[in-house]
Amino acid sequence: MTGDISLERTRREPGPLQVPLSALEHYEYCPRQAGLILVEEGYADDEATVRGTLLHGHVHEPGDDFRAGIRTLRALPVWHDDLGLTGICDVVEIYGDGAIIPVEHKSGYYRPGGPADVQLAGQAICLEQMFRTDIPTGAIFSASSRRRYEVQIDSALRERVAATTGAIRTILDHEGLPAAVADKRCERCSMNHICMPRVLAGRRAFTSAAASLFVPSQEASSLND
Repeated sequence: MTGDISLERTRREPGPLQVPLSALEHYEYCPRQAGLILVEEGYADDEATVRGTLLHGHVHEPGDDFRAGIRTLRALPVWHDDLGLTGICDVVEIYGDGAIIPVEHKSGYYRPGGPADVQLAGQAICLEQMFRTDIPTGAIFSASSRRRYEVQIDSALRERVAATTGAIRTILDHEGLPAAVADKRCERCSMNHICMPRVLAGRRAFTSAAASLFVPSQEASSLND
């Protein structure tokens, strides 16, 4: 899910500070990325994010279809009062036997066990509370591979949702940014130039270069004598 990431930070009294569902994926990919988006409202597009925006142009149009015994809801607002999660599901399928399956659309390739699974599980947890039912599975649709991948919403994934939600709320409460990581994730991040990870990650070369800017030369020292 893309767009509308920096939601207004408000409290539902007496509930917890609200955490956007999309922030689960951002935090799982990189905590600093989530902090930049939520705290500083920074965001930058690249080829991948533009593709994602175009892909979601269809599924983010609210709609309600019924085909082959399956009711399909698009752009469905969801929330969870206890966890303080809120957001929009790309697609929710409701079957004749009562089964409910959230389907998250992604423009890139799917990575099993990755950040997208956490966002999907957060959607399932919200839907469970709203529809008062159990949702053991969800699905990720990858536009790059044009395949749909089934995801088990098991206890381990649910625990990741709760832990990640708590970590994001800590960032919001303290309005502080997590440290930069400066690893391979940065090469694929559209916010690289905003984050400046290699400058801020304490790399020796950059630290040395910055320190040298403030070392007085011998000539300057002699003039002050």
